[in-house]
Amino acid sequence: MTQRSEDPLITRLLELARELTDDSEGYLDRQDDPQLWYNRGYANGMLAALHRLGYGAEADAAVDPDCYDAARDQAHLPWGKAYEHGREMGIGETYQVTGHRPPESTQPG
Repeated sequence: MTQRSEDPLITRLLELARELTDDSEGYLDRQDDPQLWYNRGYANGMLAALHRLGYGAEADAAVDPDCYDAARDQAHLPWGKAYEHGREMGIGETYQVTGHRPPESTQPG
């Protein structure tokens, strides 16, 4: 079921995802800046969580997420690890601030 929301929290999360995405434009060419990779991963994690929570239409309208494979191919490198960590944190913290329990794979183990 897809939810539509005028919820200010969801609106703010989408704004943050858009800001992080805009600020990390070109991250694939910037292996020297793991913070860009982390930020992009965080934004994509937020969008993935919002999709899972039923806000896919709003997420798709706000930001075009990257193809996950573009960064996942570099997961063994420092900047790829930063992306993966950011993505996990984005998913987990989005669940947390919306009052939902994160999926098992994003919980600290």
